Amino acid sequence: MQERDLRALIEEVREGKLPRRSFIQQMVGLGLTAPMASMMLMHEGIAQTAPAMPVYKPTKRGGGGPLKVIYWQAAVHLNPHYAGGTKDQDASRVFYEPLASWDSEGNLVPVLAAEVPSRANGGLSADGRSVTWKLKRGVKWHDGKDFSADDVAFTAAYAGDPAAAMTTVSVYKDIKVTKVDSHTVRVDFPKPTPFWAEPFVGSVGLILPKHVFEGFMGAKSRENPANLKAVGTGPYKVVDFKPGDMLRAAANMDYHVANQPFFDTLEIKGGGDATSAARAVLQTAEYDVGWNLAVEDVILKQLEGAGKGKMQFFVGSDIEFVILNPTDPWNEVDGERGSVKSKHPAFTDKAVRDAMNLLIDRKGIADVIYGRGAITTANFLNNPPRFRSSNMKFEFNPGKAEQILEAAGWKKGSDGIRAKGNVKLKFVYQTSVSGPRQKCQAIIKDACTKVGIDLELKSIVASVFFGSDFANPDTYQKFWADMEMFTTTMTQPDPQTFMEQFTTWELAQKANKWASRNLSRWTHPEYDQAHKDAQVELDPVKRAALFIKMNDLVVGGGHVIPLFARPRPVGTVNKLIGPISAWDNLTAFMNNWYREA
Repeated sequence: MQERDLRALIEEVREGKLPRRSFIQQMVGLGLTAPMASMMLMHEGIAQTAPAMPVYKPTKRGGGGPLKVIYWQAAVHLNPHYAGGTKDQDASRVFYEPLASWDSEGNLVPVLAAEVPSRANGGLSADGRSVTWKLKRGVKWHDGKDFSADDVAFTAAYAGDPAAAMTTVSVYKDIKVTKVDSHTVRVDFPKPTPFWAEPFVGSVGLILPKHVFEGFMGAKSRENPANLKAVGTGPYKVVDFKPGDMLRAAANMDYHVANQPFFDTLEIKGGGDATSAARAVLQTAEYDVGWNLAVEDVILKQLEGAGKGKMQFFVGSDIEFVILNPTDPWNEVDGERGSVKSKHPAFTDKAVRDAMNLLIDRKGIADVIYGRGAITTANFLNNPPRFRSSNMKFEFNPGKAEQILEAAGWKKGSDGIRAKGNVKLKFVYQTSVSGPRQKCQAIIKDACTKVGIDLELKSIVASVFFGSDFANPDTYQKFWADMEMFTTTMTQPDPQTFMEQFTTWELAQKANKWASRNLSRWTHPEYDQAHKDAQVELDPVKRAALFIKMNDLVVGGGHVIPLFARPRPVGTVNKLIGPISAWDNLTAFMNNWYREA
């Protein structure tokens, strides 16, 4: 479809000549997905129809007994704005809520907002520079205080303070939030902003109570006792929290949604491993829900055979990938290992990066280990489809890798390891402790060994690797290794925040306590510019092209190697009912979960 034809259709929807549903159906017919088509209209400020949420059947609050969830990575704190990993985001989301969430179809669903802003209700400005949120009335914090616009404005100031070193600082530092009245706020952006649904939305948008956090601004933010004992508006209240182990909560009997939550108590058990977690849900039904069951698919199918639980795979844009460190992780520059001022002695050579790309059997790894839990891809950004590049390719070809290394002057020594000068192709390759990941490491190591590259495999307990202990040298944020592998999640159906993790302004380094999002430390001026341009490009077609360019730059550079897209693998017992969205946290719609009789 030509760009002018697409624009004409969008204008017909805006003018009411073409039903929104008909537009989405036409886009689906062209190979797009419904969430992507819905997002196109949202970018244009066209109000969405009511999202289709599963019918919630319980007719009273409570009475459902315990809800037990198992996470094989344990949360270590309950402050959503410096959550360094999904486990902490999900745990925080039990207690704190945003103004709106993303449902499974990529629609915005109001939570603490009275409605989703649109042109029709006056919430969106025509120039893309402001959005006005009307807040839900009658909402109370867990300590009985009233929720109001003051809390929303405060959250922006708190998270946007660079001295606090929050992981969400980039979302809030440049916006202006004005209290219009007790239950209305206006967000002003410094420039036209096509993706206005980022501040106060989804995993980066959780609202904090001003009266609990205002005494702990800036550098004092990590001293707040509320970081371990949340005071939110959510469906459950904290009863007991043991960081790195167990979280217990009880139903919030003053929750602002009628007849919710269904369950009387909530238990989130952390630690262990994914296989044990899968067994506890699918085989023994000791737990109701199992998070991120990244287990070999053959094992999952065996466990499902017990007939007590089932696996569900929710497709979003999460990606498992390997980073080849562009910096030197072993020597200090100005007192910092992995300094952005340093260069990796081997991976600066594009020939070495190209060879590494050819030594990863993506299809074999996906088919043999992950099965339903992996979709082989050459792209870092895979969904929604209009952001997916058709330019990137991958292949597994050890012979070609060996030729490239030979031609570039990397010769095998007497020990069988290739070297050039005093630099050997000998690397430490780290990831979290996980059966599939260790098998993946072993497959890659075997291919590398055959061509003269030596990999030392390092596996780190997940609670440490994905932890927020800035004194620990083994966190993935520090990346003090030559290579590392993990999954990064895309928690909204727009790639702006997701792709910010490769921008220069998000570099994780000692100066920001490694709390920023660019863990790879790969940067490129063209990438930075494309991201800046996408932030203000209101035309959806041109904006999609900018994100495709970003993907091609980061993948084409060879420091970031996509392995496979990962549908989110969640295990549930058979009688548990409730929505789960791959565009938001697992716990985002926990208030809607219930158990059938």
